[in-house]
Amino acid sequence: MPVEPEAVDRRAALKARSRQAILDAAADLMRRRRSTDFSVDELAAAADVSRRTVFNHFDSLADVVTAVAGHMLVDIVDAMEAEAANASGDGATVLGDLAVASSADHLVPTVAYLIEVLGDMDQGPSERGAVLMQRALALFTAQMSGVVARRHPRVDELRVAFLVSAFCGGLLGLVERWTAATGGTDTAASRLVWNDLLASLVAVLREPES
Repeated sequence: MPVEPEAVDRRAALKARSRQAILDAAADLMRRRRSTDFSVDELAAAADVSRRTVFNHFDSLADVVTAVAGHMLVDIVDAMEAEAANASGDGATVLGDLAVASSADHLVPTVAYLIEVLGDMDQGPSERGAVLMQRALALFTAQMSGVVARRHPRVDELRVAFLVSAFCGGLLGLVERWTAATGGTDTAASRLVWNDLLASLVAVLREPES
């Protein structure tokens, strides 16, 4: 007996709601505890779902945390795309768009928060925290690739993908150097350090883009 489309749609909607509830609960726990120190059972209770439901959507707690962190960075990209849609794209370049999206004002508040939550502020980011940050930046990279490709349809798609990947790889190194220099805190001085490092990254990658 064939499954009715309405039933399929209801199941998909329920699944999407469960997944979002898990992500929202994890984000709330991270914010309240300023860490990722919570169990699957605690997360399931906070999301009002079963432990099994958590694992139906995610392979591990680390995957949940990565998704939350990644969404925070992706939200920044989405906001940049919305701003860009209301502004003239004349004269904008791929690298210029990447630099704007990654400026201290855009990224430092979120990165500083993630460093605090994912790592040990007294001893620098933990190895686990560094891995989770790397995964979150990979989501940022994927989102940026799509946004930049839409912004620059006349630039070769492969070139855009390579430049975005190179930039975001450099951004991970930037985060490591910035954290070592500033402790990973969001201050006026640390934002200046971030923008100086960003300018160096852009200078290394700058070349004709079309």
